Amino acid sequence: MIQRVTVPTLFPPPSYSHASVVEAGTRLAFLAGSVPLTAEGKPAGEGDPVRQARQVIANLEEQLRAVGSSLDLVVATDVYVVSDEPAALSAVWEVVEASGLSTGPHSSTLIGVACLGYPGQLVEITATAVVPDGAGS
Repeated sequence: MIQRVTVPTLFPPPSYSHASVVEAGTRLAFLAGSVPLTAEGKPAGEGDPVRQARQVIANLEEQLRAVGSSLDLVVATDVYVVSDEPAALSAVWEVVEASGLSTGPHSSTLIGVACLGYPGQLVEITATAVVPDGAGS
């Protein structure tokens, strides 16, 4: 259903693929950015990108579950981190890897940005996932 491609003539990525190919006719879910807000709308882990990343992953799992998908069916992500320090981006990526989101591996871009939409927000993840036949119908 999902073909993950690591191009042998390019530098090998550490834990993701260069491309993901999905058969025509497969249902895809394009998820809005998952943010580090609790169900009550309060920011989790103020000032702590690792705690925020954990909340973002938990929220992403809820989004996926709602459409009949899961972390292991995610084919692409963009991971946004408010920082210009590679160490902060790496710390967030470690949370992504530990979550199982990068299982597959999937295609991903890790991006340092100046700011995100909510006050104090440090992390956001957008995702595209396969929705298996019969799920979320």
